[in-house]
Amino acid sequence: MSSTSHPTLGPLHAVHVLSGAAGAHVSSLAGGLVARGVEVTVCGPAASEGDYAFTRGGARFVPVDIGRRTAADAPAVGVLRRMFTGAGVVHAHGLRAGLLSAVALGGRRVPLVVTWHGADAPGDGGIMLRWLERRAVRGASVVLGVSSDLVDRARAHGARDVRLAPVAVPRPVARPPRPPADGERRRHRTRAEFGAVDRPLLLAVGRLEPRKGYDVLLDAAARWAGAEPRPLVVIAGEGPERGALKRRIEAEKLPVRLIGRRDDIPELLSAADLVVLPSRWEARALIAQEALHAGVPLVATAVGGIPELVGEAAVLVPPGDSAALAGAVTALLGDPARRGTLTAAGRAQAASWPTEDDTVAQVLSVYDELIQAS
Repeated sequence: MSSTSHPTLGPLHAVHVLSGAAGAHVSSLAGGLVARGVEVTVCGPAASEGDYAFTRGGARFVPVDIGRRTAADAPAVGVLRRMFTGAGVVHAHGLRAGLLSAVALGGRRVPLVVTWHGADAPGDGGIMLRWLERRAVRGASVVLGVSSDLVDRARAHGARDVRLAPVAVPRPVARPPRPPADGERRRHRTRAEFGAVDRPLLLAVGRLEPRKGYDVLLDAAARWAGAEPRPLVVIAGEGPERGALKRRIEAEKLPVRLIGRRDDIPELLSAADLVVLPSRWEARALIAQEALHAGVPLVATAVGGIPELVGEAAVLVPPGDSAALAGAVTALLGDPARRGTLTAAGRAQAASWPTEDDTVAQVLSVYDELIQAS
């Protein structure tokens, strides 16, 4: 099937539902579907339109509160039920979005596709999360798991049809080429912002929550606090753990800065010596993909879909092991040749991943199959 046209799906109306995660992917996918003649409606938190501009790509956006609060379920289901009228397929992104979509569909003969992105760590959250996993995957016509471990878990939960569907990283906005000197000035300016002109700069990006393992990263930072020059860690992101992390950084005088949510990740990557991903679980972490695309050496935990994502193009350590994390970072900072090897390997690995066109083509194929069977 061509990734640029699909004549049988011209009149199709696809409704995408998201609960907050995977907004960049949904924006990319919606734009690709619209370009191929599919009518797309995106239902999600009001703030997500400002963050991901679904309407800029030609989709319709409807704000729906699909968060973690069960009190919001009834109003959300009501809105979704209205939005699903006339839909040819519903595509939910995330477990909660999948469950509420199944409830809103009721007995309608409309195919439901659920992409499991892994915003919630499998097994984390106890009985309630396992119940949510089972209900969400069993209610779907097809489950698309973004990593092999999620595919296996969905099958174990009794999903009818599960397929591996790694999602592509949205391509960065094309910019005019810059002279090397200009790039070096920008890099120097970014490093100077954090006081890291003459010291290693480590970058971590992600929501400040327990699953991301920032407590372990702080443990590792304490281990290299006496190194000379002393590496500086900058963590870009916001979340419920910010207060606790900030108090610990200040109390222990750790070489770590919380810089909040940033919209200049490419500039941060260009300035960083290493990217560190200390998560307790990930599917296809966006920052890992961005790091390899940018040629920035990556130290990450060997969890979830990370090993199959990065292959041999990153240094992997066990989750929760601050000594291993600190040792891997220290060794890599002291080995320029190894960093150069990882830079080349990272770009080669990134070139092997699915493109946005590949992702759109796979989703269109699934839609077509489901519609033909309905």
